[in-house]
Amino acid sequence: MSQTIRAVDIRGGTGPVDSLYITDVPKPTIGPNDALVKVKAFGLNRMDLLQREGNYPLPPWAPKTLGCEFSGIITELGSSPEPGFEVGEEVFGLAYGGAYAEYIAVSTKMLARKPDEMTFVQAASIPETYMTSLLAMYITGEFKAGKSILWHAGASSVGIAGIQLSVTGGASAVFATVGSDNKVDFCERDLGATKAFNYHSQDWSQEVLNATGGKGVDVIIDAVGASHFQGDLNAAARDGRIVNLGWLSGTVLPGGVDIKHFIDKRLRYEGTTLRSQELDYQHRLRDLLEGYMDRFRDGTFKVVVEKVFPWEQIVEAHRLMEKNVSKGKIVCTVD
Repeated sequence: MSQTIRAVDIRGGTGPVDSLYITDVPKPTIGPNDALVKVKAFGLNRMDLLQREGNYPLPPWAPKTLGCEFSGIITELGSSPEPGFEVGEEVFGLAYGGAYAEYIAVSTKMLARKPDEMTFVQAASIPETYMTSLLAMYITGEFKAGKSILWHAGASSVGIAGIQLSVTGGASAVFATVGSDNKVDFCERDLGATKAFNYHSQDWSQEVLNATGGKGVDVIIDAVGASHFQGDLNAAARDGRIVNLGWLSGTVLPGGVDIKHFIDKRLRYEGTTLRSQELDYQHRLRDLLEGYMDRFRDGTFKVVVEKVFPWEQIVEAHRLMEKNVSKGKIVCTVD
């Protein structure tokens, strides 16, 4: 095998969407616990845009190449991989970076076997999305069956995963906020949300209170940030948990924000992220995700893909994500 591979790079290190291009880079080397995987597809994530623009703090051990979730075929194994993995096996997984490439080196602790019932595109849509949802919902948000839950950006990849996890996890009610009436219908009809609200045309926090008889919601997962902060405090139930995953609307709070509910409702507001977690922590989430694979196999969990691009059209793929109009994953395939 050649000592170079093709990968997506960024002219100048960071920049606008037009700075993305495909070039030759050194072939990644594997460690004792690693696998070298021939990438067949990779999923796009919001953090890819932030990293491209120089606004995402990378873990010090992360490669500079974009991309954290992928599917493909194992072509090489280190001397001490996790038991059971074999060369030629179809897998999908999570990485700290490097998925926008022909090959990726990744710990076998972060690989899962691709079900025969799934395509490479579908498999590449799962790791970051579902592991982030599991982290936010169960570990940080302390969700348990019988609690109610609200997912902001309900038609995003994480929102789609989270709503489905909540429905099958025994939530007493599952709410979502979205940016269009079409997405309201999608969350309710296709994903099983109890109720979704269009934040452009509805006072969603008041609607949540109305739907819960004034009690509020037990767990809120928020990837939107500043514009939803006050609403989160208003809509949360007593002893509620609010988990912040991102800041699509920015990080600076508007004037007049009232924080009284932190005390009178005994609220906890906590931020979390998946990429900076240590390998053993991510391995724990990989194992947790594998417990749900039967739900992908039998179709209980829908893998929603907005559009598939050949990776040579990576600029167009990033442009689509920047528009914030998609439902589900944007995926690129690698020949």
